[in-house]
Amino acid sequence: MMEVTIVGGGMIVHDQVLPSFYQLERLGLVGGVTVCARRESTLRNLAGSATIREAFPKRSFRPSLEPYEQALAAMPPGNVAVIALPDHLHFEAILRALEAGHHVITVKPLVLNAADADRIEKEARQRGLFVGIEYHKRFDDRSLMARRKYRAGGFGEFRLGTAFLMEKWYYRHSNFQNWCTTGNSDAFTYIGCHYVDLVHFITGLLPASVSVYGIKDKFPNGNEGFLWTDARVIWSNGACLNVQNSLSFPDDGPGTNAQGLTLYCSTGDRGAMLRHSDQYRGIEYVYTDRPGSPGATMYAEPSPDYFQYVNLGGDGLTPAGYGYRSIEHLVRACMRVEASNDRQRTLREIDEESILATPANSRYNERVIEAARKSILNGGVTIALESEHANQTTR
Repeated sequence: MMEVTIVGGGMIVHDQVLPSFYQLERLGLVGGVTVCARRESTLRNLAGSATIREAFPKRSFRPSLEPYEQALAAMPPGNVAVIALPDHLHFEAILRALEAGHHVITVKPLVLNAADADRIEKEARQRGLFVGIEYHKRFDDRSLMARRKYRAGGFGEFRLGTAFLMEKWYYRHSNFQNWCTTGNSDAFTYIGCHYVDLVHFITGLLPASVSVYGIKDKFPNGNEGFLWTDARVIWSNGACLNVQNSLSFPDDGPGTNAQGLTLYCSTGDRGAMLRHSDQYRGIEYVYTDRPGSPGATMYAEPSPDYFQYVNLGGDGLTPAGYGYRSIEHLVRACMRVEASNDRQRTLREIDEESILATPANSRYNERVIEAARKSILNGGVTIALESEHANQTTR
């Protein structure tokens, strides 16, 4: 049974990663879980989370304050390392995990440039290890339905589209203010990469150029970040996708964020449309008191889709939603490779299936991010992407 070391203990670990692994442990798919973080307060807050403790009253993790390199080296080879660090720290942590002989699951984006992605792919391939990027929107049923219908010809060809995802204002008061600064990342790199990945996942098209206009704003600690972004992505067939992102959705707004995707398509003589209004979940609640979590409101439009706890009986609560499903599928891929008698063939099969994002089949994401960072730092100029790598799986 595979052991798990999670590197990082921030918001995504609390909201999705740790409870997903607790559920997999409950199901007997993974063994013990270690969480490695720099600050004792991070581990203490995770361990003391009332939400997680209600869902998993009998589960706990092994806390580690040692450098993650040591924590990864201490875990026997052939297990799973989960990288949940800020964007610009992924590369070194992933390499250290691979050098320690572990399969890797990382939060998106993989890294910030194509050369680093290429290095990771080669390192993992040589060692017969799986690396998967946790683009959880791929496991939203909407996305899987759209992919199947589009690739069967049900929408014709994508021509023009818009996407947006605005995170809540309270993100500015979190650890984001210490790392999501102008020199490290931006709203498009952190959030918008979901929609670049999703358009390819649905259509199979590849991005050809990108321009990103960023508006600087200050975090509460005085650090400056591109907290508002507007991106324009041109695709291999000439289609255009506009993506807007920010840390701006009002804390008093009723949902956890605002988001959606619309693609207008054509067969040449007939139009078609795909619209995912993800900010409208069909649920309206009015509580008697304001919940205590950040950004919570008395009037709420909660999402049942990404990650929720439901009571199905038995021990505690059960995670539901595509956030959990994504991690389960990534773990099963790690198990599939670890059990294989021909790891290279199994890794190629996973790449070619293109359901899970890997360094080999989603290099377009790093190429877009690399170009986007050049664009945003130069006032939004258009950056053409280099020609597609010969070994890129585009299926």
